[in-house]
Amino acid sequence: MTTTPPTTLQRLMRLSLITQIAIGLVLGIALALFAPAATKSVTMLGDLFIAALKAVAPVLVFVLVAASIANHKHGQPTHIRPVLMLYLFGTLAAALVAVLASFAFPTTLVLNAPQVSGTPPGGILGVLKNLLLSAVSNPVRALMEANFIGILAWAIGLGVALRHASPSSQKMLNDLSDAVSSIVHVVIRFAPLGIFGLVAATLGDSGLDALLGYGRVLMVIVGCMLFVAFVVNPLFVFWKLRSNPFPLVFTCLRESAVTAFFTRSSAANIPINLALCKRMGLHEDTYAISIPLGATINMAGAAITITVMTLAAAHTLGIQVDMATALLLCIVSSLAACGVSGVAGGSLLLIPMATALFGINADVAMQVVAIGFVISVVQDSAETALNSSTDVIFTAAASTAETGEPLNLER
Repeated sequence: MTTTPPTTLQRLMRLSLITQIAIGLVLGIALALFAPAATKSVTMLGDLFIAALKAVAPVLVFVLVAASIANHKHGQPTHIRPVLMLYLFGTLAAALVAVLASFAFPTTLVLNAPQVSGTPPGGILGVLKNLLLSAVSNPVRALMEANFIGILAWAIGLGVALRHASPSSQKMLNDLSDAVSSIVHVVIRFAPLGIFGLVAATLGDSGLDALLGYGRVLMVIVGCMLFVAFVVNPLFVFWKLRSNPFPLVFTCLRESAVTAFFTRSSAANIPINLALCKRMGLHEDTYAISIPLGATINMAGAAITITVMTLAAAHTLGIQVDMATALLLCIVSSLAACGVSGVAGGSLLLIPMATALFGINADVAMQVVAIGFVISVVQDSAETALNSSTDVIFTAAASTAETGEPLNLER
């Protein structure tokens, strides 16, 4: 009896998801380099993938958080507090790295960029007010607008209320959570095609020519993000686990940062991170809350962008910045980063709030924002990759430190 040899497609389907994504990445780059005119024909693949992730993420978070809390047994730990502490310290550390790098490698900007639309918040109180208003938003509106603060608030409230419901109601909620998770799994399986379309479209439309004029400031921003990813985050993980942090760090960078880099949306990457946490064997009651919450408040990359761009504007205008003011900027940038929306370019409109510390007027500040949009092809992608992968790294580190259970880092 002879067996039919597997086709090329069957061989590809047998590969791991990460290998398939890597192949899509290489093919997207090749298409953009050798046939840039053809990239427009595959743009739809990337658009569909991002749209599917954004569509399913709010429903998944709402149902998963509500189900986790409703079925939570009394006395069972959730380990949310140590994750939140890592989020806070990690964002502050990233802002401090950006300050030190800006002093070591001062950069200037050509402030003749065109104005951009958008209304930045008036200050820290404005950011905090927006966060509180988001928490009490109408639940239907929160789901439609992917307002994850509002989604979390309503999901937690519903979950607490359903803790006293009948076992059949709690089981139905669990079944609904499993059903939505199955849909997410199907969407994630299309990640290689989505990444292929996103890479080809990005390089085909923008290329790298627009970045050359702002190469120095971009190198400082990306350099800070790489330092945080490969030095600061591993130090936090070692502090929690007292073991080699790099297997966990590299796993999260490979399986979370890659997709986040090209989707450029922390919100769209929530299903990817939830699936990764589940595969690593983390406590579901912990990651069901910490991952969507991290997509809103754990913004190390955003803190770096805000800090570097603000200090670059100050250097350009000849404003002397002392260390005390720079440290204050760290705090302002960290708090401002908590108000960043989980979409592409979300951190840029918060730059005017930070530049206000140095008396820089709004017109100049919005020119800095415009420059941010020019370099966002790389800056925003790297920022989102750092933000999203750090959510999983800190959740895994804190959860493992509390439970003592080993992580499953196999592909």
